[in-house]
Amino acid sequence: MVASVDSDRISEAASAIRHHYDLGNDFYGLWLDPTLTYSCAMREGDDDTLEAAQERKLRFHLDAIGADRARTVLDIGCGWGAILQRLAETHRVGRSVGLTLSEAQASFIQSQAYPGVEVRMDNWMRYEPDTTFDGIISIGAFEHFARPDDTPDDKIRVYREFFTRCRRWLNKGGVLSLQTIAYANMARENASEFMRQEIFPQADLPTLAEITAAAEGLFEVRSVHNGRLDYAWTCEQWARRLRQRRAEAVHIVGPDVVARYERYLKLSAIGFRMGKICLFRLVLRPFTNKYFAS
Repeated sequence: MVASVDSDRISEAASAIRHHYDLGNDFYGLWLDPTLTYSCAMREGDDDTLEAAQERKLRFHLDAIGADRARTVLDIGCGWGAILQRLAETHRVGRSVGLTLSEAQASFIQSQAYPGVEVRMDNWMRYEPDTTFDGIISIGAFEHFARPDDTPDDKIRVYREFFTRCRRWLNKGGVLSLQTIAYANMARENASEFMRQEIFPQADLPTLAEITAAAEGLFEVRSVHNGRLDYAWTCEQWARRLRQRRAEAVHIVGPDVVARYERYLKLSAIGFRMGKICLFRLVLRPFTNKYFAS
């Protein structure tokens, strides 16, 4: 159980998340949509708006876990709480738990006082729930589980630990809805050092093969969607919004940070359009036969 006891991995993950996400809610609020959803939207047509596309993405994951019927839901990597808000206010879920490593995100969610929502500053490797869940959603967290110096076998062990825990935490009939960026036609050795060092330190992307190998015998993959062009468009929308409010952004975080984010969003959009990286939305259901889950 190497992943569950690796304190260095846990502390590095927390530092990396805070490096990126704790720049301040006001900064992200300038260029994200009003829900502060910082992950790939689901686009429909040339006339789509970022706001509508993000709402569509949120509905996809909520529908995947059957939020209308759920009593308890876990959101691993809950961001600024868009999923938690809808669980509480739209679907009237009795208890929803969000995990984040960002103090800024946790404080924001706590300030909203959504009914039945609990946010925890906790890593999934350390989290020990006092209940099981009807559904688990994880959007944009899986990318942070592995490190650049992990071997492929190391990565699969970490991912399998995640799937093992999720399977244990789910009630019978529960569903895991997972969204993650992944390597596509680019080897990890060719990944941008700028992205690894300046944007997402101590993080490494999975491949689809690594995800399915880690889930084998634990989860059945019910569906897989590749939304790489959706993510290219999303990054372009974010970049456009940041340019429009650049002076305000510079006032909040300074010109160097703004320039870094402009470069990051541009490179990300190019990577998705060229197929170097992709975006997977996976819906997974636990195997119930103990023989296959051994």
